[in-house]
Amino acid sequence: MTRWRLKVGGRGEQIAADYLKGLGYRIQERNYRCRQGEVDIVAWQGAALVFVEVRTRSGEDPGPSLLSVDRRKQARITRVAMVYIQENEVRDTEMRFDVVAVACAPGRPPKVTHVPAAFDASPLFPY
Repeated sequence: MTRWRLKVGGRGEQIAADYLKGLGYRIQERNYRCRQGEVDIVAWQGAALVFVEVRTRSGEDPGPSLLSVDRRKQARITRVAMVYIQENEVRDTEMRFDVVAVACAPGRPPKVTHVPAAFDASPLFPY
């Protein structure tokens, strides 16, 4: 990945984290990594543990970002979430998968689109 893409992605993740904090989310981890992959943000919203995928685009329309979280990406995020809950011994907790799309058009304020419960991982979760 190019430095420019890393910079834009990092900026988008910071914007998303600030946005979620403003909604009352408590950020637990950023860029949680394991062998199965990465989750951009792990946070608590009330009693729910939320795994957040952040998609950043340099443009005005966040729509394509939301569409880029396909079944394959959902399965990867789900596998990472399973490792996270095992490592942290999370039990009897509601879990959710959100997507935050950030559109960063030059010279304009960022546009944030948040989709709570963007996908249902229960068919993928063996619990």
